[in-house]
This record gives sequence, structure tokens and C-alpha cells, in this order.
Amino acid sequence: MRWEGDRQSDNIEDRRGDGGGGGGFSFGGGTVGIGTIVIALVGSWFFGVSPSTILNLLSGGGSPAQVQQAPAHPPANDRETQFVRTVLGYTEDTWTQIFRANGGTYSPPHLVLYSGRTPTQGCGMGQAAVGPFYCPADRKVYLDLDFFRMMQQRFKVGGEFTQAYVIAHEVGHHVQNLLGISGKVDSARQHLSETQANAASVRLELQADCFAGVWAYHTNQAKQIIEQGDVESALNAASAIGDDALQRQSRGVVVPDSFTHGTSAQRVRWFTRGLQTGSVEQCNTFEARQL
Repeated sequence: MRWEGDRQSDNIEDRRGDGGGGGGFSFGGGTVGIGTIVIALVGSWFFGVSPSTILNLLSGGGSPAQVQQAPAHPPANDRETQFVRTVLGYTEDTWTQIFRANGGTYSPPHLVLYSGRTPTQGCGMGQAAVGPFYCPADRKVYLDLDFFRMMQQRFKVGGEFTQAYVIAHEVGHHVQNLLGISGKVDSARQHLSETQANAASVRLELQADCFAGVWAYHTNQAKQIIEQGDVESALNAASAIGDDALQRQSRGVVVPDSFTHGTSAQRVRWFTRGLQTGSVEQCNTFEARQL
């Protein structure tokens, strides 16, 4: 992936070394993967969001922006941190352009780098064991960089474009939050069974995968960041973290009703759709008859 020399975002909070400590990754208990704090996002599988509604929300129908605290100290300047800052900058540029094209204003999230565990404003104690996640309450993405090393060691998937896909997926949840999608689904989930709530979570996650593909399409158009083998690596990662693959590996059995992120094939399909079309309208998982 080509990225050196491009603009780096200042919306980084580096909490590494702040004494959070502990944690480590643990996948023995279930289907942990790229995702959000699920309780903040699950909702109704029958809650439809039409393409026109998405475009209307882009033009200003989401929730008002919240004031974000400045980082306690500046981020480190090692290559890995520079990469994260650059990818976050790419997401800012892409979503700013998409929102502006539809008459809206994009308010970017902060990305918090931490080690082991860290407190959040509204999602409890963030821990490395859940992987990267987005907290809607404080509009921040949380990332322990050890997750990338775990992906390489456990799932044999890696590469910088794959890591960029992970970040772009979490920023996709931020976009959902700005559009009001997450909040509306979260409200609807109060009247649902666990199975229905899980199904809604799947649609949210697959939409975030599609949004990550939209990001990749537009960023590559502007910056030519994608090199040979990058897309294949990202698709391998999407496949490796499908609910069915994770359950098969950890439990030896697949339980579809418990899926919260989507199957390997679904994650690949929706990321690919966003990557090939670059269209937010093509990411409407809520009206898709077949995921």
C-alpha cells in the first residue's frame, strides 16, 4: 500500500503508556472480531433505511456533533503511528467529500491508540480483547495496535491495506452514527428478541464493511494507494473474521442465530460491493433481501 508522504490526521489520542495495562487478546469464548461494542448498535432486522434516506441524512439529518477533548499528549512518531494517522486522514478526506457532495458536513472521529485497556465515555472499559471498536457515545475509534500482530499470528492475514480496512470499517460505524442509523436501530432493538437483535447487528456490520469499500474506492481514485495483492489480502482478512469462520475455529460448530458480524462470504461480498462501486447507496444492507 502506498501512503508515505501523504497528509496525516491530527485527530489522534495516544494513551499508550498511560497505565491502562493488562488485557491481551482472548478468542476462546466466542466470536470476537473487528467490531463495535455491540450493545450500542444492535437493532431490528426489519428496520429499513432506503438509499434516499441515507442521502437525506448525509445532508444534515444526523445527530449534532459533540465536543471532543484534545489529546493528553502528542502521538508517537514511529512508522506504525504515522501509518494510522495517514489512514485516518484518508478517511477524513473521503467522507468530507462524500458528505459535501450531498450538502452535508462531515465531523471526523478521534482515534484513540491504547495498550491493554482504556476508559471510554459511554461504552465502559475498552479492552484489547474486543479488538478495534467504535464508541458512539464519545464518537471515538479505539485501537490497540497489537491487534494487527494478532491478526498476522492467528489468522495469517496482514499487510498495511488490510490494517487500513480495519480502521476504515470502524470509521464506517462513525458514519452510521452521524447518519442516525445506529441510534434508530438501537432504539428499535428494545422490542426485539435476541435473534432479531443479532440479525440487525449483522446488517450494521456489513454496511460498515461496505462503507470501508467505499472509502478504499475513493481514496484509491485520489491517491492510487492500492498495490498488487492489497485487495486480496483485505478480502482474506474479511473472510477470516466472518462469524462462521471464527465459530468453527473456536467452538467447532456454527450457530447462525448467534452471528453478530456476518459470515465470511457476506463480509467479502459487501466490502467488494463498496470497493467496486464507490457508492453509499449500494451499501443499503437494511433493504437487501439477501446478504
